[in-house]
Amino acid sequence: MNHFDVIIIGAGAAGLMCAATAGYRGRRVLVLDHANKPGKKILMSGGGRCNFTNLNSTPANFLSDNPHYCISALKRYTPQDFLELVERHGIEHEEKAAGQLFCRDSAKDILNLLLTECDWAGAEIRMKTSVDSVAEIETGYRLKTSSGELTCESLVMASGGLSIPTMGASGFGYDIARQFGLRLLPTRAGLVPFTLQPQLKERLAPISGVSCPVDVHCQNAHFREPMLVTHRGLSGPSMLQISSYWSPGDALSVNLLPDTNAREDLYALRKQKPQSTLAQYLMQHLPKRFAQAFNDINEWQGPLQAYKNSDLDTAGETLSRWQIKPSGTEGYRTAEVTLGGVDTRQLSSKTMAVLDKPSLYFIGEVVDVTGHLGGHNFQWAWASGVAAGNDA
Repeated sequence: MNHFDVIIIGAGAAGLMCAATAGYRGRRVLVLDHANKPGKKILMSGGGRCNFTNLNSTPANFLSDNPHYCISALKRYTPQDFLELVERHGIEHEEKAAGQLFCRDSAKDILNLLLTECDWAGAEIRMKTSVDSVAEIETGYRLKTSSGELTCESLVMASGGLSIPTMGASGFGYDIARQFGLRLLPTRAGLVPFTLQPQLKERLAPISGVSCPVDVHCQNAHFREPMLVTHRGLSGPSMLQISSYWSPGDALSVNLLPDTNAREDLYALRKQKPQSTLAQYLMQHLPKRFAQAFNDINEWQGPLQAYKNSDLDTAGETLSRWQIKPSGTEGYRTAEVTLGGVDTRQLSSKTMAVLDKPSLYFIGEVVDVTGHLGGHNFQWAWASGVAAGNDA
């Protein structure tokens, strides 16, 4: 009994969703994973509460070198479809930010949902099983694994990317893609905190833990969400989001006062209260510790009446376009996702199968489709898993 209709490599969100979908079609399904437990990234996501989808998810929330590829799968399996599944399992959930749905209790609820669905669909899950080699045979594929030799008609790669190696992430899916002649787009860490140049890092270190709402720009993208100062650099939703668009050498432009015109404010304040200071103005609009640190960094001293128009212009520009050149990112160690991967031009957007090998599939994070923060990457996992599961 070492032959299966479908073998899925990877017991994460996409792999488990695919397994249940294929199992319900009457296919004999086996999921393999080298980790000791399934769904480790599910359990740690959303601070342990799993931001399992985003009701406002559209193809515009995804980065890809081939941006049209994800449209078909996302249209055919929507956030509402997954929400119905969640509610059918009686999972309590709540909407935090607009459209972002989280478990009310624990991410375990989503993992248990997937494992239950796999169980009901008759899909077998085999953990602590490494795959040593994959070979194409006349009837499909032969896998040599740590638990023996297996064969299957359809092989699905749901092995994830390189992010968070402590959770068992590896480049195995990319190795298989290369083995079968597929093109790979360069991979890099996405949704990841920034590290800073030593001088700025030292100046901001005392205010580690302080958060403030900003509008950050890089390339042609911008995000208006909180920024968090950390002991290593900058994090928080705004920085994680923009990191997916940043390349080494790029500067970030940060508007610290997105709700106001700082230059006009300062002109008006100088006229009304000439004795007031820039530090006092900052403390009205920013967290006190951040305001003081930012004032010190810029060495703004004395009353506003001592500032020329050009001085206020410069200060206003600094507040609305603070230029930061990160030294880098924290890399895959803390990245939520991996950008790049299998070039989707070689895959069917309907089935996720390789165009010239229709029994070999790539789904989830291993392919070059990466969502924004806020539940979009899980939605891609569900949608791509269902697309492959309905065909494999």
